[in-house]
Amino acid sequence: MRLILLGPPGAGKGTQAQKLVDQHNLVQLSTGDMLRAAVKAETPIGLRAKALMDAGELVPDEVVVQIVSERLDEPDCGNGFILDGFPRTVPQAEALDALLERKRLQLDVVIELVVDEDALLDRVKKRAAESGDNVRSDDNADALKKRLDVYRAQTAPLAQFYREKGLLKQVNGMAAIEEVSSEIDRIFVEVG
Repeated sequence: MRLILLGPPGAGKGTQAQKLVDQHNLVQLSTGDMLRAAVKAETPIGLRAKALMDAGELVPDEVVVQIVSERLDEPDCGNGFILDGFPRTVPQAEALDALLERKRLQLDVVIELVVDEDALLDRVKKRAAESGDNVRSDDNADALKKRLDVYRAQTAPLAQFYREKGLLKQVNGMAAIEEVSSEIDRIFVEVG
């Protein structure tokens, strides 16, 4: 199974991805992790990315796509993978389509965790209040609002992109974790 989990920050993508990894022997591919690994391994594309990051520049889509491409060639991706943090924009999704086509692969499904943004903000406020001094620096309502704005502008359009391809399945991300997992499992059976 090859899939993408979509949803705004705080929707539970990481929790659900880990459950899928454990239950279905899939590999979770985080672009951030792949980028750091390529830099650490000093691969040609990793060195290029490092030079850009050291100069304070964003890593361009073609570099990220090349890193994803190299990672998909690893043997552990043979059973399937979950893309995490990629694609983030429609141009990246188009580049991913071209990459998968060259590799004679295709996505099986894109699962969108649909959530209420106000409820997400309430969750973060509650978690911050309960955590006291142990709260992450980006785990606050103001940071989440900014991340949600970026998500709506750049990533949310992917839902329509994948809906038009017939790949999008939506799940109520506000349900209990186990209910969300059960719905995703049902989609796996349906698609698989």
